[in-house]
Amino acid sequence: MLFDSRFKQDLARYGGYRALVREQSLWAVAVLRFGHRADARPRGLRRWISQRMYWPMFRIAETLTGVSIPKNVPVGGGLRIFHFGCIFVNQNTRIGSNVTLRQGVTLGNRHNDGKAPIIEDDVEFGAFAQVLGGITIGKGAKIGSMAVVLRDVPAGHTAVGNPAIVKAPKTADEHHDGRGMGNA
Repeated sequence: MLFDSRFKQDLARYGGYRALVREQSLWAVAVLRFGHRADARPRGLRRWISQRMYWPMFRIAETLTGVSIPKNVPVGGGLRIFHFGCIFVNQNTRIGSNVTLRQGVTLGNRHNDGKAPIIEDDVEFGAFAQVLGGITIGKGAKIGSMAVVLRDVPAGHTAVGNPAIVKAPKTADEHHDGRGMGNA
């Protein structure tokens, strides 16, 4: 099976099959999905061949795109990478569905053989964001550009700065600019 359901979700976030020609980051995602499918095959010659094909494909895609996501990283469908390049994901990281990465993002450990982050669904990373250690980034969280995140970010919260400060989502009152009725 050339395209599985997760890769179809990835393609949908890129705008369809035409993105394979114009979006280099999608090449890295395609190789990642190929690696997932190779490992999922039943034991036998096809699995053996697929697994041997993966390594050179991974190295070529990594070199051309600057995106390094090893096949043993579980990644939900709908992965989107904007502005490819310098993206590194530790092999022990877990990534949910509909996650957005931008150039320069690192998801890694803080120490050799240390724990790696868990990224839940619908998380968005700004350019050059760094998430390090055995922390969890909650569903729908946003990580600002150049943030260095060293602690958990709850669902729906935003992390900005170096080291990152976690900010709660704005309430309805905070969205109000104060110029409405009732303010004398």
